[in-house]
Order: sequence, then structure tokens, then C-alpha cells
Amino acid sequence: MTPRSAPDRLLSVLAAFDHEHPALSLTDISRRAGLTLTTAHRLVGALTEWGALERDSCGVYHVGLRLWEIAALAPRGLALRQVALPYLEDLYEATHENVQLAVRDGTEVVYIEWLSGRSAVGVHIRVGARWPLHATGVGLALLAHDDPARQDEYCTGPLASFTPYTITDPARLRRELAEVRRTGVAVSSRQVTDDALSVAAPVRGPGGAVVAAVSVVVPEADAQVPVLAPAVRIAARGISRGLGWRP
Repeated sequence: MTPRSAPDRLLSVLAAFDHEHPALSLTDISRRAGLTLTTAHRLVGALTEWGALERDSCGVYHVGLRLWEIAALAPRGLALRQVALPYLEDLYEATHENVQLAVRDGTEVVYIEWLSGRSAVGVHIRVGARWPLHATGVGLALLAHDDPARQDEYCTGPLASFTPYTITDPARLRRELAEVRRTGVAVSSRQVTDDALSVAAPVRGPGGAVVAAVSVVVPEADAQVPVLAPAVRIAARGISRGLGWRP
């Protein structure tokens, strides 16, 4: 077996943390990173000294604020959120439902902002959460405007199912993507949970390429797509203009 490089071992320590494991002991880090306790102790010490990790009074480690400072420089992270937030707030005020902003990472969407409606339908979403592209409104909006070859590659790959309504048929997914391009909005009904419907629209960057998607999630039983679609389109268009896009 090829020995792991020093950067690989260092990154494996950071990768040990996720939404299900936000706080870890040194032993936990060693196990999840696949490192000896001695190696884990040395790397964790270096990361803690630099600020990438923080150790609390109980000896448990958390992700440090230094990483947040670095992540804030990502153009698809904090910078995009800052431009988008006023339009997301307007969309929330118009609907009082869950409002979301997401970007694509490979075959998944990553949620970078989420405004929760006070009496809105429950969703399995939080900032940093990931879901497959085909199962969400934002994912469909992003996938529909991708390169045709990459679209085809995704459609022919495994399509995970979360409810009986999740799209798992490649031909149906292709039809759905064509409809998104035709209407300018993506409608995802009961694909992640069987009580929610999402209406999403693409966000474009300065050159016109789709760089993100915005959505509103409402109870499926009360969904009024013809009313929601224009509001979501307006929000997406406003964010796009804020990013420098000119139609």
C-alpha cells in the first residue's frame, strides 16, 4: 500500500469533522482519519496552534474560526451570500416560507444560505448540507443548464431515491430538465420528503453561466406554483444582476 503523504494525513484530520460529527475527541479523530494516535496528536496540535481547530475545556475538538475566515474568501461562499441576502430576504417576506440558496459541487448541491419560515414546512436542509442534484429544486435548476454531455453522464448514473416520488428514471429526468429550460423554473415535488414542494430558479454570473440557484420550499398540499414561480424568478434575476449579469 502506498504510504499516505503528509498533506493527505493533515486533510484527513479535517475531513473527520462533518455535520454528524462536529465535536470529536483525539481518539475519535484518530479513528475517523485512519491515523495512529501519535500521528493524530501531532497533526491536531499543529492545526490547533494555527487556529484550524479549537479545543474546549473538556478536551474535545471543534472546527476553528480560522477555517471560517479562509472559507469566507470562496467566491461561491460568503461573497455570493452577501450579494444574494437582500433578495433572499425579499423572497422570504413575500412568502414567509423556507428560502434557500445553493451551488453545485460535482453531483451534489451544497446549501450556502437558508432562511427558515416561522410556520413553514419542515425540511432536511441546513447551511452546508448536501443533496443529489436530481432530488431538489435547486439541483434541477443547476443541472438543467449544465453542459449536455455532463447532463447525460448524470442522468445515466445512479439516481438515489428518498421517497416514492423521487425521479429515478433517466428518461423522466431528461424531460424534467427540458421543462426547466423551457419555463425558467424547476419544480421539485415530494422528492426529498413527501410533504414539501420546491420552486427554484437559476442564478447567473457575469458571463451568463449559471453559478447558483435560489428556491422557496412550501407545503406540497398548499403549493401555488403559478404564484411562487414569478417571485422566485425575480429573486434569481436580482441576484444575477448583483453579480454583474446583464441579459
